[in-house]
Amino acid sequence: MNEGPHRTAPVADRTEPARHPLLNVSAVVAGLVAVVVAYAGPMAVVFQAADAASLRPETLESWVWAVSVGSGVTGLVLSWAQRMPVVAAWSTPGAALLASALDRYSFAEAVGAYLVAAALTVLVGATGLFGALMRWMPPSVASAMLAGILLQFGMDLFLAAESDLWLVAAMLAAYLLCKVRVPRWSIAAALTTGCVIVAVTGRFDWDMDRLGPARPEFTAPDFSLGAVTGLALPLFLVTMASQNAPGVAVLRAGGYRPDPNRLVLGTGIASTVLAPFGCHAVNLGAITAAICTGPEVHEQPERRFAAGVYCGAFYVVVGLLGTAVVGLFTAVPGPLVASIAGIALLGAFGSATAAATRAEEHREGAVLTLLTTASGMELFGIGSTFWGLLLGTAVSLLTSRRPSRTA
Repeated sequence: MNEGPHRTAPVADRTEPARHPLLNVSAVVAGLVAVVVAYAGPMAVVFQAADAASLRPETLESWVWAVSVGSGVTGLVLSWAQRMPVVAAWSTPGAALLASALDRYSFAEAVGAYLVAAALTVLVGATGLFGALMRWMPPSVASAMLAGILLQFGMDLFLAAESDLWLVAAMLAAYLLCKVRVPRWSIAAALTTGCVIVAVTGRFDWDMDRLGPARPEFTAPDFSLGAVTGLALPLFLVTMASQNAPGVAVLRAGGYRPDPNRLVLGTGIASTVLAPFGCHAVNLGAITAAICTGPEVHEQPERRFAAGVYCGAFYVVVGLLGTAVVGLFTAVPGPLVASIAGIALLGAFGSATAAATRAEEHREGAVLTLLTTASGMELFGIGSTFWGLLLGTAVSLLTSRRPSRTA
């Protein structure tokens, strides 16, 4: 069943002039911050995988173009169609998998494996299997998973102060001051403050030698049994478990009722189309989605889809301009990225924590989910978000069916 966004926000004052949902500076800033966070961190894993496989610069450039444009178009279209902030991204765990395995196969075999993984994603989305599995998850467990993911980002905000106290303090002060008076501008104020400080102190180091548009490169797929079993199946499993499931959970924790099957089907189609150009997987974002679903974007949840639209548009711009723009994002100092990510996610973390512990019958499962997710543990090559969801859901289903005891 196709479900729309959760519409529990207060009705807007009829006396105010109607404004188009896209006319929202906070949504623009949220989309921009999500893109900055994506390129300043997860993109580094793609470069690591390309370096491990000794890929040509042209192949890497096409890879960056494919995942950027694929994520951007997918998120933009789904956000507009579903009227919720759907943020797509490339599979970071998948790129980490490739960093350790890509050198064993030719790139043509890898492209064949990408196509197989994409076809499996389309299959689970089209058949409704993914949505059926997601319906077993209690909302409090989804919120706890989100809180567990965001906990580290909140702590990184203050850990960054060890290396750059004044930068972090200035950004946090700008955020808090604006939060009191003009909350919609609070994240923008923090980002602007950080960028000004970095520029004035000369710590923005960007190499402009490769400025120019990207040139996508088509690679004909080569299907081999080794690549299917060694790349395609692990890539599919890790992407579904560590990216798509948390991505749907983030939307639910933000107060939306997404259609998981339709969202996953959309990412699978994008992955299929762009695989020959180097796209290993397009999937639902989790961290970046949390930035775009928070109350700072807009007080009315149904108007926050604009942040997903802008995030998608920024992704497309980055993809079209090529690796030079990636260099621009990676040139930003680490403390600035950690600070703006932590600040942008403060509201989402508070909301997720409150929602996770609200239902007493699911509290034990939610707490276990939060702790497991925040631990960063990895078993059998699958990250802590999946294990947190699995453990929390199992415990919640078990404890919620216990017979009540009377005193």
